[in-house]
Amino acid sequence: MDKPKAHKTALHEVDGIDQPESISKASIEHVTRLRKKQPTAQELVNGILNGDKTALSRAITLVESTNPSHLEKANDVINQCLPHADKSVRIGITGVPGVGKSTFIEAFGKHLTSLGRKVAVLAVDPSSSLSHGSILGDKTRMEELVKDENAYIRPSASGDTLGGVARKTREAIILCEACGFDTIIIETVGVGQSETAVHSMVDFFLLLKIAGAGDELQGIKRGIMEMADLIVINKADGDNIKKAKLAKTEFNRALHLFPPKNSGWQPKVTTCSAITHDGVADVWETINEYLKLTQENGFFGFRRSEQNSYWLTETINEQLKNNFYTREDIAALLEQNKKAVQNNELSPFAAAQVLLEKYFK
Repeated sequence: MDKPKAHKTALHEVDGIDQPESISKASIEHVTRLRKKQPTAQELVNGILNGDKTALSRAITLVESTNPSHLEKANDVINQCLPHADKSVRIGITGVPGVGKSTFIEAFGKHLTSLGRKVAVLAVDPSSSLSHGSILGDKTRMEELVKDENAYIRPSASGDTLGGVARKTREAIILCEACGFDTIIIETVGVGQSETAVHSMVDFFLLLKIAGAGDELQGIKRGIMEMADLIVINKADGDNIKKAKLAKTEFNRALHLFPPKNSGWQPKVTTCSAITHDGVADVWETINEYLKLTQENGFFGFRRSEQNSYWLTETINEQLKNNFYTREDIAALLEQNKKAVQNNELSPFAAAQVLLEKYFK
């Protein structure tokens, strides 16, 4: 006796139709071959000097690499680009998370490109101390600016660098300038310690604030306030306009408590809205005022020279540190001393002395 056929319910599955390949295998193989082919240092330099953003991105990736074998090639690229650099205005922008840095930079960048300037944004994203990963989402947040032909956005992970400034941001500035970008914007992660490092590589330091978040009391504190050349109260729109104006008054009072700057510039406070674009043009006008003053009194060139000296010592420190930790004999001895320190058999200071003596022999 034949078995009755199973009754199909409304939830039964129907065999689907196989979809054709959306990308041809030939295209995949072509892209794979291009990726495997590493351009020479001269090819990267030629591309950068011709304004090729792809060559610029590949060069920055090379410079950021921690692979010791890439160091010589990266230095060759930087040295060849150096004579073509130093022809831009470098602007550092910082502020606490949530202040609207990315939105402001997009509005500000679009204003600059509308004036015919070429803008490069070096955005530093925080890296996780656990997974060591980073979102690198600045291109997504600046969706209008990223499509602008006269703009370039490069997000980089901060890694384990203290303060959240990418390890090779200084070199990336040189490469962007050689590529023809006349305005370099460096965005920090806004964690409170990155400001000093950013301040040491830019011409103009801009601090973003928001009203109504208790920031007015921070105006009397030194440190970050003393470094700022301009304080911008962002999100000055809608019901927040009155609060922004009040915050502007408070910060203006605070700035007059600080001693005058060596540049001869009196820091200013202004309000703006990155959404409505009100006040964005005023920010650029203020920066131009600063540049005119410091170029006339010689402070602009003096500061650039001082920054070069500072980054010489910083690079030496970094190279020594990297060389120390990548030496195989040091790595083996380090593990032994770590265990001794953890077991209270040796003090951290004595262990460090043993390692350093081994390193400098």
